[in-house]
Amino acid sequence: MLYEKITKDYLRAVKDRDSFKAEVLSFLRSAIKYREIDMREKGKELTDEDVIDVINKEIKKRREAIELYKKGGRFDLSEKEEREVKILEEYLPEEMSYNELKEILKRIIEEVEAKDIKDLGRVMKSAMQELRGKADGERIRKVVEELLGNK
Repeated sequence: MLYEKITKDYLRAVKDRDSFKAEVLSFLRSAIKYREIDMREKGKELTDEDVIDVINKEIKKRREAIELYKKGGRFDLSEKEEREVKILEEYLPEEMSYNELKEILKRIIEEVEAKDIKDLGRVMKSAMQELRGKADGERIRKVVEELLGNK
């Protein structure tokens, strides 16, 4: 399981005295534990997909912070956040190529019988269910808008 790999890497970082990586992974493990508790309350088990979802949310938070720090001229803080994103990205599966994503989204658009940009919500709902962990939501939205805009 992915969570076990993160825990092993955290312990290795502590052992190797890599305090930065240990701190990032400690924070990630904490976020995953919160998700696990939430899942257990719902009578479900934590899956790798859930862990990937947590990682993506943490990356998104950091990217938003990077943008704000850069606007505020705090390049030291934005650099720290960028280093954290790199560590977190190590635990994500490789994203699919643009062409693969486009083909899957074309099929989904046909399945939900989307006609134009007004159907974006229906397409996104289906796409996010199918592509969770395989592609970033923002990237999916851009390709869907491109495909629906061409119709």
